[in-house]
Amino acid sequence: MPDSMSEQLQQDMECEGLLECFHGLKQLDRDCFQALVRAEEPLTVDEIAEVVDRERSTAYRAVQRLLQTGFIRKDQVNYDQGGYYHVYSPTDPSKIADNMQRLLNDWYAKMGQLIQEFETKYESTDATVPAES
Repeated sequence: MPDSMSEQLQQDMECEGLLECFHGLKQLDRDCFQALVRAEEPLTVDEIAEVVDRERSTAYRAVQRLLQTGFIRKDQVNYDQGGYYHVYSPTDPSKIADNMQRLLNDWYAKMGQLIQEFETKYESTDATVPAES
């Protein structure tokens, strides 16, 4: 990922790159998310691990990151004889987009505040900098 904002603006970015940009998600997280999006029904961690060809524990960590960011949801399925297991499915894309828009708005407001602080701090020092002769 590029270091500066100007580098980020110059690179070609796909919409899936937003997962990394907004939440720092890794390629495996993106792969797990895509597996859930493509699935016709919710998947267990074992099924996700099989689709992305990773160990269950590795897939589980990716699923946990996706849950924390709100990109997927977890549902409990109960067995008739007792016990349960969890399945995962993608969150509605409009909810994800709304969340990213809120994050972007918050970031934009924070950057605007920092730019104003920068201007205020260095504007007052302009008059005290001696001119070179």
